[in-house]
Amino acid sequence: MLGKHGKQLEDVKYNKAKKWAIVTLAGVIWIAPVMSAGGQLWSGTSWQSVAEAASTNTSKLSEEILTSGAKLMKYRYTTTRSGSKVNVLADVIQVDLQNPYVKLDVMTGKGNKLNSKQSTGGMAKENGAVAAVNGDYFNVSGEMSPIGGQVSDGVLVSTPSELKGMYALTVTKDGKPMIDEYSFDGTVKAQDGSTFALRGINKEDYTVETGSGTYSHANSMYIYTPAWTSTKRPNDPSTTPTEVLVQNNVITQISDKKALNMTVPSDGYILRAHGTAATWIMSHLSVGQTLGADYKLVAKTTGQSVDPSNLEMMIGGHTILVNGGKAASFSRDIASSGIGGVRARTAVGYSQDGRYVYIIAAEKNSNSSGLSLTELQSFMTSIGVWKGMNLDGGGSTTMVTRPLGEQSASLTFNTEYGTEQRQVVNTLGVFSTAPEGKLKGFAVSGNQTLLAGQEGKYAAKGYDTYYNPIATGNIPLTWKSSNNGIVSVSNGTIKGVKPGTATLTATSNGASSSIKVTVLGGNELASLTAGSGLGSLQAGTTVSIPVTATTKSGQSVTVPADSLTWEFIGFKGKVAGDQLTVSSVNDGAQVGYAIGRYDGYSTVVVLSTAASETIWENFENVNYPINFTTNAAGVTGSAAVVAGTDEKAGSKVLQLSYDMTGGTGKMYAYAQLNGSTGKDVSATATSMSMDVMGDKSLNWLRAEFTDAKGKTVYADLSKAIDWNGWKKVSVDLNGLNMAYPAKLKRVYVVNVEEGQDERAMTGTVAFDNIAFTMPSKSSEVGLPTGTASLVLGQKSMTVNGTTKTIDATPVLKNGTTYVPIKHVLDAFGGQANWDSKNQRITVIRGSKLIDLVVGQKEFVLNGKRQSATVAPYVSGGRTLVPLRLVSEQLGLTVKWEQNTKTVTISS
Repeated sequence: MLGKHGKQLEDVKYNKAKKWAIVTLAGVIWIAPVMSAGGQLWSGTSWQSVAEAASTNTSKLSEEILTSGAKLMKYRYTTTRSGSKVNVLADVIQVDLQNPYVKLDVMTGKGNKLNSKQSTGGMAKENGAVAAVNGDYFNVSGEMSPIGGQVSDGVLVSTPSELKGMYALTVTKDGKPMIDEYSFDGTVKAQDGSTFALRGINKEDYTVETGSGTYSHANSMYIYTPAWTSTKRPNDPSTTPTEVLVQNNVITQISDKKALNMTVPSDGYILRAHGTAATWIMSHLSVGQTLGADYKLVAKTTGQSVDPSNLEMMIGGHTILVNGGKAASFSRDIASSGIGGVRARTAVGYSQDGRYVYIIAAEKNSNSSGLSLTELQSFMTSIGVWKGMNLDGGGSTTMVTRPLGEQSASLTFNTEYGTEQRQVVNTLGVFSTAPEGKLKGFAVSGNQTLLAGQEGKYAAKGYDTYYNPIATGNIPLTWKSSNNGIVSVSNGTIKGVKPGTATLTATSNGASSSIKVTVLGGNELASLTAGSGLGSLQAGTTVSIPVTATTKSGQSVTVPADSLTWEFIGFKGKVAGDQLTVSSVNDGAQVGYAIGRYDGYSTVVVLSTAASETIWENFENVNYPINFTTNAAGVTGSAAVVAGTDEKAGSKVLQLSYDMTGGTGKMYAYAQLNGSTGKDVSATATSMSMDVMGDKSLNWLRAEFTDAKGKTVYADLSKAIDWNGWKKVSVDLNGLNMAYPAKLKRVYVVNVEEGQDERAMTGTVAFDNIAFTMPSKSSEVGLPTGTASLVLGQKSMTVNGTTKTIDATPVLKNGTTYVPIKHVLDAFGGQANWDSKNQRITVIRGSKLIDLVVGQKEFVLNGKRQSATVAPYVSGGRTLVPLRLVSEQLGLTVKWEQNTKTVTISS
């Protein structure tokens, strides 16, 4: 990202003696070496490298009309990375510039003013756009104006910066698109006939890349219009301004070597000058005189002069990507610009005949891995882009579109940070100019995925002959399903019945509309969680167990608890709504299990007599050292227990402050607990929580453990610190394969190299009330301990010195030892159940429940799907499971002795 959400004007160092600023522009100001796209192969309408053509494929997944003249198309782009096939989702808005009822325009911040920013969705809502994407790069620590040129609604808002290789898209008022580098050429003319060159309009300060690389505002003159809302033009302490207020082409104020302390009035503009430009003003201008200004844009490739008044819109971007239907050499150095790597991407281009503009967003989220710039070039050529350029991307990549019948645009896909939309300074919008038409049809919206037993909510909204929303009131609907075995339709209520896909069709007054509904199966789930997963094992206890499913695609779905089938072990009970009630406890039972299954996929609630969560450290009486450490030279900071503020006033917290501006690469800021050793976590923990004061730095927050075997284990507290103030965060420790007792070594902030410019280099976070859920305190009570050993090929097992006969020998297969799990559970406690219909083994021990399926390497641990490298199999009528995998998940330790072919298990 070029200056996005980290620092685009990265280091500003002021030389007071020389009155100028040295500005380092991350990814902008370095002069770009030419980077060749490599060997080319003509393929249809696009050029691709030979290797690329052989390994990539683009397929259209869907297409929907947004408004007359604009449609949204979703593509799957398949490529090969490191020898593996990768699928990426890309969304493309195609705008027909020959359609009289649609137009492109650029929206700016809030209220269409500079010096402000807003999310893409917010700008679309404010301005009534049918669709929009984030636009130009900007200096996030500056004055919130675009780096490139901008024309909105035919008005020149901002001129291009004098930076090499920065392209822009323009569309003329008669619908002609062009992508080129643009420069600015302007003059002001005094009443006495003398003139002086204008350097630009509404620009903040920077170091130019033309000529000798001078400072932008030194010895220069700029115009600031009412679009510039700040009272400082720009906020620049390195050059002393002389300013002239011009209203209705008449000079009304002149301030020599002092800024006018005002915003620009709606009927005029302010000239801002320095050095030789200021001298010219004092020599040739007086209050009461008229002043004229004349300016134009110049397309650098063709040398063509462009009158801004002939443009409908202009938006700046970065490097050119496609030229003449083939991948172009990058016009800027991608390696040093910070926009390399595999990221979410935003781009724009047009067809060879100039009729269609393509607004492109490549997704990077749980469904899609993003694109490199080279892959983006390949994708763009594959869909017919003749000339195209890069827009701002990474975490700012956001597309909003308006579904048929809806009044406003909404997020088309999740961003790199989920549903969060970054605030940006401008966006490229699609607008309908059509008059209100007649009712053409209606669109059905509602749940496209259901779980068995879940009711869906559906509505119909009308659209007119131009595909714009129309007020129709409530449309009476009659429903039918293509497959009532998948969903049921009864008195207008739609309910999931069993896994599969059905088409729901609604009819009204002769018109019809359909929507596909998929009832999810257990094989499509990544996790199934019932409340906290813990409760008290006492008769009469009621436990809240709201059930949430997460699909493999990342969708979170609330599951009616009644949609699950429940089995109770160690007690008798019932589930009604979201409540589990313990009716009675079995004699001698110290642990109880409520196992809920959705289409075979399990979740478990472990009941015990212990409290569900225990505060491990609240920092009130810390008697061990806490230190700040880092991995990178140049990174500084502090870690200490301090007095809390705000809601933590009166208590103590662990505060971690960091400054990474002097570091490079992947950088860490650690709060180290108890020197280099860490603080003990004595018993098996299934989850950890803590209060965290966020700094909205978007950095990564982690915890690091050292387990009983000396292994380092990492736990992600948050992939992005996207909040300010205190918030409770929780992390599931199941599946981390951590051996206890363990030590929590440190909590820390990570600023990874990829997209580093989007994240803050400095900040302060704090921690309080670190707590662990340790069901082992009760659920492990009574479990046998000791040591057991098995020898390959022998039907015997030695447990705590006593040899017992077993009915099957351990088997070594492809380097993995397999045994009937029954023998391990006989020695160390627990139970196993076999479901012959589904070929599933369910293993329970202490606080753990594992589901394994014959032939499948995936397994489910306490409701979460996990991956393994081995799978159970059937041999001689016995089901054999991977010994190490299962034993270690159950909290046991497994060792292999090669010479004697002996497996030793201990607890």
